[in-house]
Amino acid sequence: MAAEISGPDLLSVVVLLGAGVVAVPLFKRLGLGSVLGYLAAGLVIGPFGLKFFSDPQTILHVAELGVVMFLFLIGLEMQPSRLWGLRKSIFGLGALQVGICALLLTGLGIATGFPVAQSFVAGAGFVLTSTAIVMQLLEERGETATPQGQRMVSILLFEDLTIVPLLALVAFLAPMNAESAGGLRWTNIAIGIGAIAGLILAGKYLLNPLFRFLAQSRAREVMTAAALLVVLGAALIMQFSGLSMAMGAFLAGVLLSESTFRHQLEADIEPFRGILLGLFFLAVGMSLDLSVVAANWQMVLFYVVAFKLIKGIGIYIAARLLRSSNREALERAAIMAQGGEFAFVLYAAATAVGILDGEANAILTAIVIFSMVLTPLFLIALRYLMPEEKQDLQEVDIAEGLTGNALIIGFGRFGQISCQPLLIRGVDISIIDNDVEMIQAASQFGFKVYYGDGTRLDILHAAGAGRAQAVLICVDKAETILTIANLVKAEFPMVQIFARAYDRGNTIELIKLGVDFQMRETFESALIFGENTLVGLGVDPQEAADITADVRRRDAERLDLQLAGGIRAGADLMKGNAPVPGPLIKPRQTGRALNEETASVLPAAQNADAN
Repeated sequence: MAAEISGPDLLSVVVLLGAGVVAVPLFKRLGLGSVLGYLAAGLVIGPFGLKFFSDPQTILHVAELGVVMFLFLIGLEMQPSRLWGLRKSIFGLGALQVGICALLLTGLGIATGFPVAQSFVAGAGFVLTSTAIVMQLLEERGETATPQGQRMVSILLFEDLTIVPLLALVAFLAPMNAESAGGLRWTNIAIGIGAIAGLILAGKYLLNPLFRFLAQSRAREVMTAAALLVVLGAALIMQFSGLSMAMGAFLAGVLLSESTFRHQLEADIEPFRGILLGLFFLAVGMSLDLSVVAANWQMVLFYVVAFKLIKGIGIYIAARLLRSSNREALERAAIMAQGGEFAFVLYAAATAVGILDGEANAILTAIVIFSMVLTPLFLIALRYLMPEEKQDLQEVDIAEGLTGNALIIGFGRFGQISCQPLLIRGVDISIIDNDVEMIQAASQFGFKVYYGDGTRLDILHAAGAGRAQAVLICVDKAETILTIANLVKAEFPMVQIFARAYDRGNTIELIKLGVDFQMRETFESALIFGENTLVGLGVDPQEAADITADVRRRDAERLDLQLAGGIRAGADLMKGNAPVPGPLIKPRQTGRALNEETASVLPAAQNADAN
């Protein structure tokens, strides 16, 4: 039974929420991401699935507010100072990749017989990579903070910036298509420019005073309402001027990005953004016309392959032009050669103004969806086809014949600090690490670090572990710490082992292994941090030091109990903040009887407690 969303309809709301709640966790578990989950759920409940909805366009119009709020939040992240700091990566690499890919994809459309405007919109939409999928893949691979990952993040930031002028361009292209004889309407352009200028002036001189005034009321709901008013008001101004609602929201976000209210606004808008953006993807899935896709399956298949291939080539060219390695360029191409969620926004805008028709929109939407689905599979294939990565060791020295009295394995933050007392005292140390970039960076600060993997016995021999008086294990992974400790203990039993411990469990295993000294990487710094906090709160410094010493004693006692009784032993030695019945401190005076009956009972009870 079809359900129209023309008024309050509880069944429709339940179906929409239920579809998202079921599909999104399932798709994330499969590694396909939440965006594809929403799209698949929309397809299932839409006109070509279970037919709960027969008019997805009605939902789509409401859900477009999710895109508007998403652009506002992106604007909040685009502080001018941050953009300026990343200008080379964002406006250099990002602009180069987007420009090359847009030219190649537009050329493909023209070469296969489509008009210039349609070819440009189709190609530009596919240039915009799925931020959700790429960020998820980088997070899963642990590469978000690596130089390679940061370069991809910079490209995504530029693409996020690009959607705004693209939407504006679509709006300006429409009159040229509808009235080819008249060309562009310069009056509309002037109105658009005036609206942008007015919004910038209002944001600079009115928004911060407004939020300062509202903050004085201390009414959270008023601040939330004001945040929604700013987003929707800016979107409405842009819409009335013939531009994109998303552009107005983005500009409002940028203008507030340096505001002291930025984090409050982000927290207020985020729940609305998440729900409405999910609803937008559901509506896109419902709008996918499977009959059109089935009738044009050969075209869809051709353009999925062609778009991914052409965009991948463009990404590879841009990466190599800026001197990325062959492997990094191929991996970036495999990850980013896909369309994204903003393609749906761009295609919907182009359809609304007549650049695309409904059939073309359905075909392009299907192409983008299939390209997103195939991305994880392309990465798996690349992993099998590419040879195992070998680090370039041309500018580093291999550990061989080292003779230091102390061998430091791992030269990250922990190792860099640990070596300082030894160097000041004049101890001869040898340092090995298996991260080439870390070795090169350390050399700029006056450190000689040799390349070597401490988990290999031959490297330990070459690094002089057998001749050293002490081996300092300063790596950051618990399993690696244990592997190195086991090797050193078994092969060099007379050498002292000083180990960095990842956590309490790792500490217990190291003690059982028999290392000479272990230290949890955050324990002492956290104690000092807490002690200084007490002093800052007005506690006497000596009392704060005594409390810290007591915590240290309790921790050592608890560790002894855990060695014998397991990780849960000695829990009573930790101070929690949950309510505990009974007195929390020992009474200063003994109990006194207030009548004869109590006097006869009290001594017996005290004797029982003493026993």
